[in-house]
Order: sequence, then C-alpha cells, then structure tokens
Amino acid sequence: MLRASGLDDGDFKKPLIGVANTWIEIGPCNFHLRELAKHVKDGIRAAGAVPLEFNTVSISDGITMGTEGMRASLISREVITDSIELVTRGNLFDALIVLVGCDKTIPAGIMALARLNIPGMILYGGSIAAGQFEGHSVTIQDVFEAVGTFSRGEMSEQRLRALENVACPGAGACGGQYTANTMALVCEFLGVAPMGLSSTPATNDAKAESGRRAGELVVDLLRRNVLPSQIINKTSIENAIAGVAATGGSTNAVLHLLAIANEAKLSLSIDDFDRISSRVPILADLKPGGKFVATDLYAAGGTALVAKRLLEGGLLHGESITVTGRTLAEEANTAKEAPGQEVVRKLNAPLKPTGGLVILKGNLAPEGCVVKVAGHNIEKFSGTARVFDSEEAAFQAVENRSVKAGDVMVIRYEGPKGGPGMREMLAVTAALVGAGLGDSVALLTDGRFSGATHGLMAGHVAPEAANGGPIAAVAEGDTIVFDLPSRTLNLEITNAEMQRRLASWRAPAPRYTSGVMAKYALLVSSSALGAITVVPQILPSTLQPGTSARTL
Repeated sequence: MLRASGLDDGDFKKPLIGVANTWIEIGPCNFHLRELAKHVKDGIRAAGAVPLEFNTVSISDGITMGTEGMRASLISREVITDSIELVTRGNLFDALIVLVGCDKTIPAGIMALARLNIPGMILYGGSIAAGQFEGHSVTIQDVFEAVGTFSRGEMSEQRLRALENVACPGAGACGGQYTANTMALVCEFLGVAPMGLSSTPATNDAKAESGRRAGELVVDLLRRNVLPSQIINKTSIENAIAGVAATGGSTNAVLHLLAIANEAKLSLSIDDFDRISSRVPILADLKPGGKFVATDLYAAGGTALVAKRLLEGGLLHGESITVTGRTLAEEANTAKEAPGQEVVRKLNAPLKPTGGLVILKGNLAPEGCVVKVAGHNIEKFSGTARVFDSEEAAFQAVENRSVKAGDVMVIRYEGPKGGPGMREMLAVTAALVGAGLGDSVALLTDGRFSGATHGLMAGHVAPEAANGGPIAAVAEGDTIVFDLPSRTLNLEITNAEMQRRLASWRAPAPRYTSGVMAKYALLVSSSALGAITVVPQILPSTLQPGTSARTL
C-alpha cells in the first residue's frame, strides 16, 4: 500500500518522518502551510529520510470570534493533539515535524510531541504582514476596535469597510504579539522550534529555505536521538514564561503552558507565572499594547534579540538545549540587532520594570485569574458589577451604550465547561476600546481573552461559574475591587453572604448534550490546570473532570 502511494524499494530502508500539517484554506493563518510543507519534505528527502504528510484540523480564532463557533477553538487543541497522536502511533513514525499557524495548533503540536516523546519539532508558518491604512500599519485588532468606534457614530461605514479590506493583506497568523506569535515565541524559548526559522514571516522570501532547513533538522534530531523529554523541562518552561512576559504576550500562554507541562508530566502552577513575570521587564514594544508588529520584531533582530537581552540580565536558563543542538544562550548570541531599531528596548530602559502577566486571587477567584498588564498602567480599580451570562449579552450592552465608565463587566458561564470551550472575548473588549471605555471599564470572565485584548481585563477566573465558582454569586450592582499590587480580586460582600448566594445556586442546563462539545464539557478540568481533559476511569480522584485546583 505504501508502494501504491509512491514509495519504492529504496524508501523502505529509510526512516519515516511524519509531517503533521494544520493546513486549512479557511483564513490566512494556515492557508500557506500546504506550500510550506513541500519545502519541508524536500529537506527531509535531501537528508535521507521519507516524509509522510498528513493533515489535522484547525479553527480560525479571528473568524469565529464573537460567534458560537468560537466555542470550538480551545476544544480543537485537544482534538489536534489527539489526532497527531493517533496518526503517529498508527503509522509508527520514527520522527515528527508539526507545521502550525493559528493559535491552538501551536500548543497542540507541542502537547503531541510531549505525549509521543519521539524525535520531533515545531515549525511555525509565520506572521502575516501588517496592513496599511491611512498611512499607518494595522492588524485585525484595529478592525475589531473600529467596530466599537463605528457603533458610537465616530467612524463611517465606508471607512470601516476600507479598513477591513486592508487589515489582513495575505497569508500568515495575526500580526501583533497575539496568541499565535506569543506561542511561536514559546516554541523557540522552549527549544522545540529552531530560533529564527519559525519566526520568519509567512510571505518572506526566506520562508521556503526555512522550511527546507527544518526538514533537514528533524532528520538530524532523529539521528542524534534527541527526544522532547530532553528539551521540555521545568527550566525550559520557565524560559518560555520569561519570553512571554518580556514581550507583553497573550494570557492564553498561561493556559497552554499549563497544558504542555501536564503532557510532559512536569510540575507547574498558575503562581509560577506571577513569580517569573514579576522579575522580568517588558522589553518588546509590540501590539496590542505597543506600537510594532511581529514582522517589525523580525526585522529588528527577532526573538533571538529578546533572548539575548534577557540573558544579559540573568533572566533565562541559558544552558537549556534546543532542537538545533545548541543551547538557548548559543542561539541568542547569534542575534543581529538592526541599527537604530526601536522594537526591543535595552535592559536599562524597559517599557515596564516587570512583565506582562499578573495572577490575581481572592474571594472571586480562589484558584486565580490572569491579567495582562502590558498596554495599561491601572493598578487599582473599584467598580459596579454589570453581570452577563453570555458574551452576546455583554456585547449587546456595549453596543447599546448601557455600559458606563466605572462599571465592571462580569461575563460568566463561558468557562471550559460552561461555554463549553472558554470563548475569547475580543469582540467585547475591542468594542469597549472603540467606544472610548478601554481605560474606564474593567472586565472579568471565566472565559478567555484574545492576545489582541488590552485594558484592565481578568480572564480564566477559576473556579468557573458552571462549577459553582464564586463568579456565579456576583449580583448586578455589587462592588468589585481589582488590586494589582496586592494581587487580589474581591467581591465586596461578607463570607456569609457569599455562602448564602452559592448555597442557592443551581447549575444551568448544558448547552450541548451530544457530540464533541458535550464530551469536552464532561472531561475538562479547571482553567487553573490548563483546561486539560482528563479520563475519570484511569486517573486518581484528585484529578477528575471539573477538578478544582485547590484539591491538588
């Protein structure tokens, strides 16, 4: 059957390399991966092995944002991981390279490598080029925010449509330090992707050669018998967290790195992110909180330049090995800083002295929640709760202008189980910014935020409402207090009143009763554990579906 698929006698003596491709033609992030795979396979053949390409699924976060389809996004992470595992185990591949693009494909690829533990690596398809609108660079973030500006009558439909038409000019993942580029950086700092090759932009002329070199490298990994378990460890994960913090990266990195650590059987808690971020300065001036996009970072010196800065400050474990065979320090020392670049700051002149992620806890989030502090300077906020049991209801309130300065929007029943799938709230947060409320309204949710979100937003509130978490007890008009210096998020009611409200709480009916959505809701754990799915029959009682992080 392999002969019928094009292999010959010579091929049967060579290693079989799985090429897991997350190509889809639905959206730009993964659209070009079919072409990139050709170059990867050329490199594998040139190195003396046989590439066998297969496809898996992908969900475009940008396209599904604000719709029922966004519930599929995080769920796809588990499906992608499972499908790569199945094809690889079923065909007994000797090694594996995973081509990734949109947000969930990247952590899914790393999770599959960790689970399978055969020689393997990640190759990121690269960032989209910035669009040009009225003389300045724009991304998909600008379109979402323009919807809010349009809704309050400060932008014409003609200008909005003109912006929409140019914001995404071609192939590649969303251009700021949103989730895709954040997780691509994670791959390089973690060591599972070759620094420089992955971050080559999608439409850059050098991308084809990057693909070919990656194909050769995965065969070299096999010959050296370097396993993911030798690369993914606690120190390399700490390097990845530091990279995220230094670039003002997406809060989704918290969720995904927790899941990756679980697959690698490593101890990692949500508190580790705060510990590391509190000592790492924000050095990269990247959207959504800053000025520049991923292609600007590439031109300035790339992710290697960020790593070099952090190593100079003693903020990375430079001895960690990477798929290239060199250490992270050796990779960083190859950085070529562009003269006069303004994207990556010097250590003595950071954008902020501490990193982009803060973990808050309190009576509203006993297991924690995640706040991204890049792009705003708010340290304390006290406001009136406006309570919404779905993203759609919250978005409607912003469009209707019923949300006012000083409000705290609470969006619940959008967590891993309650969603299901923990939708991102970019439609709401961008509409707030577009409505001029980005600095005067706070938001908290048991759902997620897009990497493009900025403002005072607390996501991943755990336990979630669907599991009877305290967020389910918030009532319209309550006072909610954010205190970032003290790392707390509290509802100003007594413990007795909190218990009274929770005692009368009843779980809502599940949104799905069959299919993949229902299975996910049944098996998913807390966001404080990475929203991983667990199997009740074979796991200890301390890690059952809906498990609270406090019981571990």
